Amino acid sequence: MGVIDLYSLSSHCVFKTHQRHRSIASFEENRMFVCSTGSSIPVKHKPSQQRLAGDDFIRPHLRKLSPYQPILPFEVLSAHLGRKPEEIVKMDANENPYGPPPEVLEALASMKFPYVYPDPESRRLRAALAEDSGLESDYILAGCGADELIDLIMRCVLDPGDKIVDCPPTFTMYEFDAAVNGALVIKVPRQQDFSLNIEHIVEVVEQEKPKCIFLTSPNNPDGSIISDDDLLKILDLPILVVLDEAYIEFSGMESRMKWVKKHENLIVLRTFSKRAGLAGLRVGYGAFPLSIIEFLWRAKQPYNVSVAAEISACAALQNPLYLEKVKEALVQERERLYKVLKEVPFLKPYPSYSNFILCEVTSGKDAKKLKDDLAQMGVMIRHYSKKELKGYVRVSVGKPEHTDALMKCLKILS
Repeated sequence: MGVIDLYSLSSHCVFKTHQRHRSIASFEENRMFVCSTGSSIPVKHKPSQQRLAGDDFIRPHLRKLSPYQPILPFEVLSAHLGRKPEEIVKMDANENPYGPPPEVLEALASMKFPYVYPDPESRRLRAALAEDSGLESDYILAGCGADELIDLIMRCVLDPGDKIVDCPPTFTMYEFDAAVNGALVIKVPRQQDFSLNIEHIVEVVEQEKPKCIFLTSPNNPDGSIISDDDLLKILDLPILVVLDEAYIEFSGMESRMKWVKKHENLIVLRTFSKRAGLAGLRVGYGAFPLSIIEFLWRAKQPYNVSVAAEISACAALQNPLYLEKVKEALVQERERLYKVLKEVPFLKPYPSYSNFILCEVTSGKDAKKLKDDLAQMGVMIRHYSKKELKGYVRVSVGKPEHTDALMKCLKILS
């Protein structure tokens, strides 16, 4: 890959007269002149080439790309369902229903320079994250959500045709971004209990020579976690390990962010969407080995974290007591939600270390129809089109009144 600079070449236009050959213009010396010559020899008219369609310019592999299926916001759901946003119980996107600390709204209201580009290095935010995590800011890079960092990692690491390892069912953004970047996805399905198949991962790495593996702990959509032993086994392999800790706060486990100082092949991703209720402002961050982060700094978009996003994230970190209180409330409600879902005759919930619970739909019930029926009643849950999850639904943990509304509707459907 490179740049062709036409102006760096010395190009002369010369034509023959009764005088000696002479240079009329040099593009090296005077770039404002263009010289052309005409001919009196008749030229046969050639039919013009067939006009190109717009999609002829699109990269071939993207023509087959299926779009990502995002979750719809309140305003769109309101129009679809014919209900006011306040009448919709949203338990489909793992959002934090308590929202951010009050300091966030105060900081946004007093924002001084929205007309000035943001700090391209997000210095204030990275300093706050260093204090919060105990990891020096040199190892930290912020992004427009962790989703941006997933794509940035792939753009820096993968050539078209390179392979990644994906362990479904898991966060589908990994497979989507791999397709966008022209990579091949090798799937190593999880076991019956949704744990990783470590032996199969080892075999695949040895045989297929993939460049990186994407892991989530707690895993989305089932809420299972990766043990230190299993993670260390994977880190011993010749592969870049990207560990997504979007939901780590709800697990009771410590983040592995500091591990990047001793493991050159580990990247750890985090987000403000769940912990701090900032999903709508898109703030994520990652911990990277110094040998890797240098190149991400070069390749990232210069102003990727907006002024509003950085101000909000910094304000949220200023109130750790609020963040802890909200986390405890969601963990407590998760235990209650799991207990009451076990009482539903056609649902089999799985224990979770996150802010959602995966349920197998049993007793002949159709999972997609269950999701649609609840939506008509104003309660949104998640159903997946992927074959390995067609018989499942995922329920986000909300406030106690959200659990009550869900259970009321499930009893009606029973």
